[in-house]
Amino acid sequence: MTYVIALPCVDLKDRACIDECPVDCIYEGERSLYIHPDECVDCGACEPVCPVEAIYYEDDLPAEWSDYYRANVDFFDEIGSPGGAAKVGAYSFDHPIIAALPPQNTDLA
Repeated sequence: MTYVIALPCVDLKDRACIDECPVDCIYEGERSLYIHPDECVDCGACEPVCPVEAIYYEDDLPAEWSDYYRANVDFFDEIGSPGGAAKVGAYSFDHPIIAALPPQNTDLA
């Protein structure tokens, strides 16, 4: 099981979750953040610090965002398991589901 980052993160990428993650498994794409399902230790530290409530435990992901589970998993198909986001930096691409989205409102209010 793993945590999943959903729609509210797209075009916002607050990054508070990155600072909180003890295993450095939250990677940055062009428009969204992604949690590596094999590197995540299910500690849940990322979930409460997200200001827009974009992070969900896999089983708690709202039905309207169910595609984000696949996006978080498939994002790593090409890059594999780098063993930590800090060493690779941000990627210049996103999963096709996220790349195809229109620009999102990034106001936190």
